Amino acid sequence: MKFILLYLLSFSILSSATEQEFLFGVYTSDKPSDMVRKFKPILNELQKQLNTRLENPVFIKLRVLSSYEKGIDALINGDVDFARFGPASYILSQQQDPAIVLLAMESKKGKKTFNGIIAVKKDSPFQQLSDLKGKKFAFGDKNSTIGRYLAQSELLKAGIKASDLASFSYLGRHDKVGSMINIGQYSAGSLKESSFNKLLDKGANLRKLHVFTNVTKPWIARSGMKEQLIIALQQSLLAIPGFLPAKEQDYSIIKQSINENAGFYK
Repeated sequence: MKFILLYLLSFSILSSATEQEFLFGVYTSDKPSDMVRKFKPILNELQKQLNTRLENPVFIKLRVLSSYEKGIDALINGDVDFARFGPASYILSQQQDPAIVLLAMESKKGKKTFNGIIAVKKDSPFQQLSDLKGKKFAFGDKNSTIGRYLAQSELLKAGIKASDLASFSYLGRHDKVGSMINIGQYSAGSLKESSFNKLLDKGANLRKLHVFTNVTKPWIARSGMKEQLIIALQQSLLAIPGFLPAKEQDYSIIKQSINENAGFYK
């Protein structure tokens, strides 16, 4: 399997101690360099927590996968030990391997939800989702929660199916969606609020047309991992600010959106 980036987090260790290595996977919802910058401090702290709980030196290798699909494949195939996915990728992975383990979920200021955006250019005439009939729409990745499943669910609620759009494309990353709307390649598109805000900070000429709610991202362990290691990973994550206990029911709305997604294409 091809990985676009491999970053090794390491600490000084006692040569006589037994080393434990974990492979952590994440896919490129943003630029690879941004992903490394974002996860380095979290994994540094997680590594310290695991060192204490396992009473052995721990290494965590970060692998940034080039697509959502490759990220899912890496977890299912055991090429990574644990991963941080979007909610839809978690549900899709669980459908392939029901034995994967939900470790924890991220916190957004103590909450389990955050926003997705359907954005347009600031000077566009569109005022509601129904105005997008006959227009070009940019989605994110085909496995993205905000970039595809929830956005298409919101369009369906507004009476818009795929056949009602002039055309639509899957652009992969959230930042690409916003950039293509900004230069007029698409009339509207779906992206996460943090990417939308970053583009505004850089001077993008965008505005929010519609806001919808998403569930925060889960951290998941592969199937077949020893129970001791799963417990250590879960306890270590929950000891770090920014994580909350998670249960499968937290993602029921995402599962429903995926199950109903075929209606968008009818």
